[in-house]
Amino acid sequence: MSRSKVFSQVLLAASLAALLTSAYAQDAVHAVEGAVTQLDKKAKTIAIKTTDGTEDVFHYGEHTSVRDSRAAAQAAKMGVVDTYFAGKEGSHVVVRYMGKGAGKTATLLEDFGKDTLKVGRGTVTHVDKESRTVAIKTDNGAEATYKLGAEGVVETQHGVVRANRYVAKEGDKVVVHYTEDEGGKLVRLFKKI
Repeated sequence: MSRSKVFSQVLLAASLAALLTSAYAQDAVHAVEGAVTQLDKKAKTIAIKTTDGTEDVFHYGEHTSVRDSRAAAQAAKMGVVDTYFAGKEGSHVVVRYMGKGAGKTATLLEDFGKDTLKVGRGTVTHVDKESRTVAIKTDNGAEATYKLGAEGVVETQHGVVRANRYVAKEGDKVVVHYTEDEGGKLVRLFKKI
């Protein structure tokens, strides 16, 4: 093979790699928490009012999954948004999505019901990497410890990562959306603010 053909193939491969890298960077999965305010079956959109009071609208389709976090078997089901969320306005969800602005598309809607998901805000005071816990001093001065398990996600500047793979930093200001059970407070969505 001639040098010019090899050079052309290397250049083509590098161009393709750069194109794919930029496409994947733009298609990072993000997450937001809120309460379902409206389901539009005709437009295939679901509106969520977030804890900061804004309303986000997400498109959904046959590849959008729904997971009921309260069910014993927490398997996600695809293509059931229309039927699952019919009449469930007020239900708290964590939405994983791709895109920006009016082009946001939900990839997973995790339902926590109307009263299950709680919110904590404050400053990270201690991180225990072994036990995968993070202590947060809340705005009212109390301290709470949260478990970063595989069930939750952390919103980063590059998209979401599983909570059990994330290392929080002391001093960070954060908001934590969590559930409680006999094992304590379990992070469902963790965001630096």
